Amino acid sequence: MRITNLLHFSEYHRFYVMRDFALSSLDYKMMAAVYQPMIGAYAVSVYMTLFQQLPADKVGHSAMEQQRKLFLALELDASENGRKLFIEQTSRLEAVGLLKTSRRFAAASDDYVYEYTLFAPLPPTEFFRNQHLTLLLRDKVGKYAVFALRDELVLPEAQEVADANTENLSVPFYELFRLNTQVIDHELEKAFFESAAAKPAEAKPEVMYKGYQYAEIIMHFPRESVNRDFVERLKYEPEQLATINFVAKKYNLFLTDVCRLLDEDGVFDEDGRIVLELLQHKANQVFRQDKKRTEERTRHMARIADKTGETDRASKSPEPAGDKIVEMEYYLQVPDLFQGECNQHQYNYILRNEPYTFLLEKIFSQGSIPDGLLDTLAKVDLNYGLREEVMNVLIHYMYVNKRSWSRASIEFSVTDMLAKQVGTFEEAVQYIREQMKYQEQQRTRRSAGASGASAPARGGRGRQKPVIPIVKDTPAAKTLSATEREALRKMAQQLDGKL
Repeated sequence: MRITNLLHFSEYHRFYVMRDFALSSLDYKMMAAVYQPMIGAYAVSVYMTLFQQLPADKVGHSAMEQQRKLFLALELDASENGRKLFIEQTSRLEAVGLLKTSRRFAAASDDYVYEYTLFAPLPPTEFFRNQHLTLLLRDKVGKYAVFALRDELVLPEAQEVADANTENLSVPFYELFRLNTQVIDHELEKAFFESAAAKPAEAKPEVMYKGYQYAEIIMHFPRESVNRDFVERLKYEPEQLATINFVAKKYNLFLTDVCRLLDEDGVFDEDGRIVLELLQHKANQVFRQDKKRTEERTRHMARIADKTGETDRASKSPEPAGDKIVEMEYYLQVPDLFQGECNQHQYNYILRNEPYTFLLEKIFSQGSIPDGLLDTLAKVDLNYGLREEVMNVLIHYMYVNKRSWSRASIEFSVTDMLAKQVGTFEEAVQYIREQMKYQEQQRTRRSAGASGASAPARGGRGRQKPVIPIVKDTPAAKTLSATEREALRKMAQQLDGKL
């Protein structure tokens, strides 16, 4: 909770609590065994006190009360120290995703009202896939305690059925039920949108991006900045604020990033208007730098996990472990490099089930795999989320067609596959077949065009010189008499010097 002035937060201010869930026995165990070691017992007490503001069997909004009720329930002093302690504990809850605190200005009472939105603890499977929460728990209780908690809360699947093929037998909704869509009940639809139970879910920031408000920006903007006057004008310029929020949403900027960019020189012109081109340029630089750091961090953590064997890669396919069968219609031809080592069935089994590093080792068997190629494919694997079997098909396609192994060539193909939603082995095989068919058509067209252009030259029918028009005799020349023709002949002889 960010409170800069403690006079704006006291036991006299009113509050209410919103929640759209109820705690189960598993949630209570997660709070006691997992969250409490991370945030402390007092923060958990604050969470439970806020939870009890509504009956356990109801959801929605609690009645509006003074915060004195919370201070008395938590045995906090009605002083500056008590307020600071309460703010500290709620901040811990907010940091781990259990609480969201908002402040509203009530015009009727001319004072602030605090809104506490509670969120349910993460289930064990989702919690242990969350990297920063798992690392925080490791720092608090130790590595082996984390392993013990995971084994205690998440029971593994039996190995007998884990290796078996899965067939979905569930019945879809519309296969069993038929809804009457002929009657439109406007009153029912209006009641759904106005129900109190739906409002806590609407308050979550993940549902809809509403942008940063002027109060949030000005609160974090430095007072000594030369652009302070321009930023203060945003309170009366909603169009300017909408432009800033558009750029923030476009480049996924945090509030601190927005304030830092607005503090840059040249972002505002002399009239205090936003220079959109410059703001977008700088925002794009921040976005690309953050994306690069995130990708490098992901690859670094994956390398650490591969060395220690402590974590599983959560981005992989949710299909059960085991050998996957390739249908005959999706078989790929065995390259010359693998001739004699495996048949077509074995080769396609390798493409479907082995990691891409195994295939690279076979292709680059004469030496080590280039580091640049490994880095590029690691980025495709870890950051782009392309599955192993799809990467194997891509490697097969590049080797068979003798395509370039450069980074630009690989990323071009990967980008095209991601844009076309290629996610399975069958879709990847269909993709490379379409690419090979398209390339064959292009080669046919080029060869047909070249033969058509060179055919006239080979046949000798082409004109090598321009056509020169011939001057023909006019009808007037035929009317000359014999005397006139003789006079013209003598004149020509005189001009030639023969007379």
